Amino acid sequence: MAVRMDQELRESQGPWSPEWLGEPSVPGQASGPGDPGGPAEPGGSGESVGFGAAARALGLKSREFELAVQLAEVRTVSTGLGRRVACEELRRVTAAEGFPEALIVRLRVVGTAEGAELLGISQGRLTRLARGGFFAPVRFYVNRYRAVVWLYPASELTEFAIRQPELLSGRTPPGLSAALAAGEDWRAAQWRSRRIGRLLAQTEDPWERAAVLASVLGSVELATAVADPYERAHLRELRPALVRTRPEAGAVRDVIDAVVTADDPREIRRYRAALASSLGDARRARPAPRPETGAERPIEDRIPAPGRPRSLWQKLVGRR
Repeated sequence: MAVRMDQELRESQGPWSPEWLGEPSVPGQASGPGDPGGPAEPGGSGESVGFGAAARALGLKSREFELAVQLAEVRTVSTGLGRRVACEELRRVTAAEGFPEALIVRLRVVGTAEGAELLGISQGRLTRLARGGFFAPVRFYVNRYRAVVWLYPASELTEFAIRQPELLSGRTPPGLSAALAAGEDWRAAQWRSRRIGRLLAQTEDPWERAAVLASVLGSVELATAVADPYERAHLRELRPALVRTRPEAGAVRDVIDAVVTADDPREIRRYRAALASSLGDARRARPAPRPETGAERPIEDRIPAPGRPRSLWQKLVGRR
């Protein structure tokens, strides 16, 4: 049976399409689980709590709550203190059927070995399907061998198995085999798409939206897409962190940077087109901050040294 690879569909869609963005945007400034906030108080629907208090109210660990927000299991709202969780939203989540067990099941993430066991297939087949873009990772980490380890929502793997059971057995479809032989690997791009979509859904400010789109472009690509150095400086200032960062060894940091940076020309074109559209909206809303006349120009992004590989990720996945 022919397999729909979705390549043409992916290429035709920009990062602003529903498939990329997820649920409709809510006003506010994107922020993380460190948002300020006190304990939950009884009262009207306008009350809200910080992420820490919300996680405790739902019985979730910090990382579990972060994932719940990323997967839109828990919706956040914008307040004067940043993004928080409305008390009404906590009541909705806790009143859902099967809480908390059902929520915990939906938040379960699995690696390649556990995911393959869940679907009853080999680890190699699951990796091929993931590289082909049939499901998207929600997280990753770098192991001690400096290899990227992808994590997938277990519920999405199960849904995929129900939706396309013919891909779980038999020969790998010719179209998928040819794509993989050509070096196709959609895992990093799928992760970026999911992450960017969630961040875009958390803000309506045009400059912040442009900064979200700019966050996956390397220095050279960003300089080409945004000629004005003050606009680039403003985007860098607003640019959100795509992953939680800790002091890492240089080689590990390079691997992480490669994952969060778009490197495929088709993906870069889509993000640049989306950034151009978003920048148009931002410029119409207000100009980027500029210093007084005579002040120094902003420091430009560092340009990679000549001869250095543009993307360590390409080496990791064997792209040419």
